[in-house]
Parts: sequence; C-alpha cells; structure tokens
Amino acid sequence: MSLSVGIVGLPNVGKSTLFNALLKRQVALAANYPFATIDPNTGVVPVPDERLEKLAAIVKTEVIKPATVEFVDIAGLVKGASEGEGLGNKFLAHIREVDLIAHVIRGFSDHSVLREGSIDPQTDRQTIEMELLLADIATLEKQKEPKASKDKDELARWTAVQKMLEAARNETLIAAALTTPEEQKIARELGLLTAKSIIYVINVDEAVVSQQESLTQKFVAELEIKPEQIIIISAQIESELSSLSDEDQKLYLNDLGLQKSGLERLIQRAYQQLKLQSFLTAGEKEVRAWTVRQGTTAPQAAGTIHTDFAKKFIKAKVADYQDFLDCNGWKGLKESGKLRLEGRDYVMQEGDVVEFMIGA
Repeated sequence: MSLSVGIVGLPNVGKSTLFNALLKRQVALAANYPFATIDPNTGVVPVPDERLEKLAAIVKTEVIKPATVEFVDIAGLVKGASEGEGLGNKFLAHIREVDLIAHVIRGFSDHSVLREGSIDPQTDRQTIEMELLLADIATLEKQKEPKASKDKDELARWTAVQKMLEAARNETLIAAALTTPEEQKIARELGLLTAKSIIYVINVDEAVVSQQESLTQKFVAELEIKPEQIIIISAQIESELSSLSDEDQKLYLNDLGLQKSGLERLIQRAYQQLKLQSFLTAGEKEVRAWTVRQGTTAPQAAGTIHTDFAKKFIKAKVADYQDFLDCNGWKGLKESGKLRLEGRDYVMQEGDVVEFMIGA
C-alpha cells in the first residue's frame, strides 16, 4: 500500500513552499498571492530509512527501493469554500482521495506575506475545519433513509449516518464520533473529510524552529489538540535543506539543534496516526521497504508484494533487523538459530526482515 497525504490550509501559509521542499524540486508555483496552486500537484517522496543501505551492504546489492509517500498540494481553501468560494468544491474533492490531511498553519511572523484570510492559528484551524464539516454535512444530508427496508445492514448504516450528521452539525469532527469499525468503514465509503486523521503542521520562523518542545506546548494550548497531532517546521529551512547533500543536511540540522528534518518527522507522524509500519525484504536483486497496517498477518504482507502470494503463502522466514545485521545476513541467522519460520497467523512487526515461501 502507498500512503497519500493531502497538504491543506489557508492561502499563503507555506503549503507550496513545503511541498516543493518535500519533493526536492520546484513542481508547484510557490507565489505570494492567493490560489497560486491552480491544480493539485502530486509527487511521490521516498520514506527516509537508514536501514536499507545497511541491509544492501550485507546482501551485496545496489538496488534499494524505499517505501514511498504521495504528497498532494491542494490549493488554499478560504471561508465559504464548501459553497464554492475561492476555488471551492473542486479542491474539497481532491482531499477526499487522500489517507491523511496535513493542515499547514501559519506560525511565522513575516508580514510581507499576505494574510489571505489568516488571522491566528486557532481561527485558521476553525476556518478550514468548518469548511470540511460543511462539505461533510452536505454529503450526509444527501443520503436516503431506507424507509421500507428491513435489511439490518441498511438500517445500521442509516443509524450511523444520522449519528455522524448530528456530530457534524454540532461542529465535532466526525473522526471523534466514530466508535466502531463499521462506522469507520461507512465514513470511508462516503469520503467524509473530517473522518480522516489530521496532522497540524505549524510553519514557524527559522530562528525559533529548534524550540520544538516549547512551541509544541504553546500550540497544543492554542489549538486545543494533542501533542502527537503537531509537527513544528520551518518551510523555509526545509526548502534550504532540499538543495543540500545528505551529509550537508545532517550538518545543517545539527547546527539547528534538530535530529531529523521536517520531512522525516512528518512522515513518521503520518505512519503513527494511520497505524502503519514497514517490513523489509533483502536479497541479491534488491533491498526494499514495504508499508502495511499494524496487525497485518504474514500472508497479507506477502500479498502486498504480489496478490497471488497471499493465496499461495506457505511460510515466512523472519528475522529481527538487528539480528540480521549482527549475523551478517541469512546464512549467519540460520547458523545462529535466530532465523524464525512463521506461519499464517504470524502478525508482522516493525522492521521484520522477511523472505516469503510461496507455493506453486
């Protein structure tokens, strides 16, 4: 599976600057006026993973394929977007297609950048979320009541729709109202915007970006959200990092007092919010990271490589990543007794190094 993240926010809060930096190329028009982004720009970014190069050195391959994240830069929303204001529903539709919303909020003080609708972080958050809620209300109000039906599934679906509609009308994000897997499935089928996980990306001044802890506490209080929902970045610094070599990036980040770039922290947080993890394959042809949901079984994981593998799954050779390094590969693992054979009920763990045994 691939992870898709939609970058949203009011105009001129730094969305396209961040997007350009993430992709390491200027594919979006980062201009200082509203609606610089006319069509959603999409780009695929590799997930930073230092484990892959170490595995490649052991199995002696030069082919490394990291997991990827798809970022979609969506034009700035404004108040009234759900009724067609600005670029309106066209862009709300693009948000329906992503797995997670990265809501960029202005936290910088550059007054030369126009404040197109932006007032303060809390108001900015409320403006965007109200437009998403209004769009969801419109979707839910279009659903038809199964008046003559006695079908239990249809009736349960209608009950869930009414529950979600009540929450939205009370200005509660639908995600907070979902309590069962069945309700979550219905919300996904309807493409409800506020049923998606949201990360708040606070775009701050370069001079303060190193103050991660204090800024997180500040915006937790201001936005009334959880710390794990917040990423503090400077889009300008991310832009500067994108032009540097990997080694120079590390030096620059060290000078700033940061261990990871905003890209790494954003992807890591997205994985956490969506309960995703990676397993690794390491052979002479390639070393690769694969993304699956937490709780995925071995046959299901095999199916992400090829759909037939799930059906023809026999066993999985599994090793802990550190054991793979310490034993210098598959042969050493077998000799040390640290290579495990797992069956159909095995639940994949983060960082498992796997070779699937598939029947004919």
